[in-house]
Amino acid sequence: MLVGALFIIPIILVYTFWSYYVFRGKVQPGEGYH
Repeated sequence: MLVGALFIIPIILVYTFWSYYVFRGKVQPGEGYH
């Protein structure tokens, strides 16, 4: 269980930051998306 968590948690963190970076890059300020 611990090994699985150590393997999954970093993937979730990387995916979260990557998605946030891509989302921020595509959505420009003032376009009205929230």
